[in-house]
Amino acid sequence: MAELLTIKLPNVGDFDEIEVIEVLITVGDEIALEDSIIVLESDKATMEIPSPYAGKVDSIMVKVGDRIAEGAEIAKLQAASTSEAAIPDKSDAPETESKPEPESVPASKPEEPESSAPTPPPPVTENRQESRPGNLTDNSNDKSRRQIYTNPSVRRYARELGANLELVTGTGTKGRILKEDVTAFIKASLTSGASAGSGGISVSAMPEIDFSKFGEIEAVPLNRIQKLSGAHLHRSWVTVPHVTQFDEANITELEGFRKSLAGEAEKKGLRLTLLVFIMKAVVAALKEYPNFNASLDSSGEHLILKKYFHIGVAVDTPKGLVVPVIRDVDQKGLFDLAAELGTTAGRARDGKLSPGDMQGGCFTISSLGGIGGIQFTPIVNSPEVAILGVAKAKMQPVYQADGSFKPGLILPLALSYDHRVIDGAQGARFTSYLNQVVSDIRRVLL
Repeated sequence: MAELLTIKLPNVGDFDEIEVIEVLITVGDEIALEDSIIVLESDKATMEIPSPYAGKVDSIMVKVGDRIAEGAEIAKLQAASTSEAAIPDKSDAPETESKPEPESVPASKPEEPESSAPTPPPPVTENRQESRPGNLTDNSNDKSRRQIYTNPSVRRYARELGANLELVTGTGTKGRILKEDVTAFIKASLTSGASAGSGGISVSAMPEIDFSKFGEIEAVPLNRIQKLSGAHLHRSWVTVPHVTQFDEANITELEGFRKSLAGEAEKKGLRLTLLVFIMKAVVAALKEYPNFNASLDSSGEHLILKKYFHIGVAVDTPKGLVVPVIRDVDQKGLFDLAAELGTTAGRARDGKLSPGDMQGGCFTISSLGGIGGIQFTPIVNSPEVAILGVAKAKMQPVYQADGSFKPGLILPLALSYDHRVIDGAQGARFTSYLNQVVSDIRRVLL
C-alpha cells in the first residue's frame, strides 16, 4: 500500500481559528502538487490552501463550517510516487527541508505534463452560497467550474471591483491570476460596455422575498419607459466610473435679466425659463472645455470630439423620465430655444416623441428646480461623458467685499462625469467656468 501523507494546516496568519468555507477535494481525487484543497475565510480575507504533496485523496478530516487552527489535519493522501515533487509542510517538517529539483525524476518514469491529466473539477457543497454571501465567483450549480489559482488579496480586489474571477485569464505561473489580470479584465469590460449580470462585471442577484407575509401588497408592473430607462441607467452606472463635482452659482443678476424679458416672451406666447439660460451657458462651457463634448469610441482607445452642440433635457412625464434632445443650441436665440423647449416638453408629456428625438445628444441637463431639493447626484447619460444636475435656487446672504452681506439667489449645481475621460481638475474647472457664465450671462457673448 502506498505511503499515507497527512496534510496539515500551515501558519496562515494571526488567527486562533479560521472557518472552512469550501472543500475542493473528495475521496479518490488525484491531485497535483499545489492544487488547492480547501478555502478558508476570516473576517478580512479568503484564502485557498494548496496541497504540499501530489497523490490520491484517501480521507478528508474537515468539512464546510469547521473552524480549524494551525496544525489541524485536513486530509490524507496516498503518495503518487517518491519522484513527485513536494513542498514542506511547515506544521511537521523542518524549515530547511527543500523541494527536490526536476532533475531528480528518474528517466524511466518521466513526469507527465499537467495538461495530460487534468484534475477533476472540485465538488460544490450544498451550503456554499450560504457560507459565502456575495461571492462573485460562486457558481453553485456549475459542476464544470474551472479551478481558480490566486491569492486572498487578489480575491478581495476582484470582489471590490465586481469581477468574476472565473472569466479572468491568469498570466502568472501555472495560470495564476494576478492583480494586474483583474485590472486588465475590468478595463476590457468597461470599454466593451459590459453590464452587471452580462458575464463581465457581475453583482449578486437580489434575493426573492415574499413581502406578502409582512402585510398587504399590490404588484404594479413597470411601464415601458421605466423598463427602458432603468436598464439604460443601470448600464451607465455600472460601466461608467462616476465622479460628481458640486458648486453654487449666484444667479441674482441672471434672474433679474430673465424677468426683464418675461413680458416680451409672453407676447410671443412663450415661457422663458431659467433652463434656457443654463443651456446657453452649458454650450459656452463645452466650447471652452471640448473634452466634455465628447464620447469614448467602442474600443475605449479614442475620444470622439463633437463639433456640434445638441443638449439633452430631462423631462418629467406621467410615465417616467425621458430625455429629448434640443439640437444646435449654439445657433439658436433665447426665444427660439424657449419655443422649441416648450413644444418638445409638451410632446414628451403626451408620449409623442420619436426615437430620433432622443438621440444624438452631447450633454444632458437634469433640472429639479421646479420640484425642490438641495442637491442630487445625476447619472451620466452614456455614451455622453457628463451631465449637469440643477436643484432649486434659494435666497441666501452673500458676503460682499466691504464686509457686509447682501441677499443673493443661489443655484446649486452638480456635475457628474466619466472619470475615464475627465479628471477632477477638469471637472472643477468646468463647473467654475459654468458658474462664472451663469452668474454673468454676458460672458456668453465673449
